[in-house]
Amino acid sequence: MAQPAGEASKTALIPDRIGKYDIINEIGKGTTGTIYLSHDPYFRRDVAIKVYNLTTDDDPERVRVVRKMFFNEARIVGKLQHPNILPIYDAGEEEGRYYVVMEHVQGARTLAAYCRPDNLLRIDDVVKIIYQCARALHYAHRRGVIHRDIKPSNIMLTRDNDVRIIDFGIAILRDADVSRIEGIAGSPSYMSPEQVESAEITPASDIYSLGAVMYELLTGFRPFRASTLSRLLNQIVYATPPPLHTLRDGIPDELEQLVMTALAKDPAARFGDEADFPSRLTRVYQQLRHQYARVENQEHFDRLRRLRFFHDFSGPEIWELLRASEWREYSDGDEIVREGDIDDRFYVIVDGKVSVEMNGRAVGVLSDGDCFGESSYMTGVKRNSTIRAGEAVTILSVSATLLEQVSTDCQLRFNKVFLRALIRRLQGSNGART
Repeated sequence: MAQPAGEASKTALIPDRIGKYDIINEIGKGTTGTIYLSHDPYFRRDVAIKVYNLTTDDDPERVRVVRKMFFNEARIVGKLQHPNILPIYDAGEEEGRYYVVMEHVQGARTLAAYCRPDNLLRIDDVVKIIYQCARALHYAHRRGVIHRDIKPSNIMLTRDNDVRIIDFGIAILRDADVSRIEGIAGSPSYMSPEQVESAEITPASDIYSLGAVMYELLTGFRPFRASTLSRLLNQIVYATPPPLHTLRDGIPDELEQLVMTALAKDPAARFGDEADFPSRLTRVYQQLRHQYARVENQEHFDRLRRLRFFHDFSGPEIWELLRASEWREYSDGDEIVREGDIDDRFYVIVDGKVSVEMNGRAVGVLSDGDCFGESSYMTGVKRNSTIRAGEAVTILSVSATLLEQVSTDCQLRFNKVFLRALIRRLQGSNGART
């Protein structure tokens, strides 16, 4: 089958090999280079190869700067080994092409995806992300490295929401002229006042940029916005950003103070001890998690209270059961329990529907307030059926072991309601058990 002309030309532009690395496909393109996916057979890992744009650029000054950025990134990141800094494994030059070989993070996305008012992360998730960034920058700063271009698109999130700071192309090593990129460098909206004024750059400059990122993640707006670059830069040097609480409800006062401290005009006023930034973020995060846990538990209690399974339980008894159980969510088609397995768990459907399968054949459907898993819960024998989510399902999972830790009254109430629900279902399903 012939390829379309556009596809054929695109394929022709992708090299078969760069250095010792076979190229699989192109996975990204930026202003300074193109990124390809490859596989390192020696270490048995996928890698991303960034090839700097030099051969197609007719501007000799730009070629000089990009070439310097290549050497800068390869040299500087090679000095850094931190779980929240994207590592560089290798670098080289081949036929005028300069490239660096980096970790490939499958399914990664950058923070730029969460900078819109309609797609904001939870406040505690933002604090956790910025904490990881602050730790990574503190590590780099202690080794003399200043990033100079911290912005949402230079901070990646893995599938597990772990941070990777990327793109050290314009970073500087303090007191090392060899690494300097001349002129105002960075992304204007996230530049510190001292960057704008071409003053001395210190680690506090990265803290300012990280504060600007945090402001945007929390509100969906950048701290300063203007119709022209000159007005934007003037605001960065002289203006005060709108208070965060005017743009989003629920931001703790201490967190707002932290962001505003990071955005202080005077570098010395940001954080006297840089390590104080992540430690104070930790305190805010713990407070938020405690607050959210109370809210979530109340929501869980309210939902259980409405289910027929829990109609006879008192309020304190439901709270006891919540502490002795797990709240789980499943997607359509997920297997919740498997026929033939043995465990001591019993399940109550909080929301959604599940299908009951025996010997690979669907034999019934259960929905809100129904329970299943009695075979293993009561007798410890193998499960008689497979239970599969028929749509998005929320389940309360109760362990017989954990149930022994609740009060005697709660245990008796649970067993009475459990047996009554089981008998009712057996009477309506010809003796089928789950």
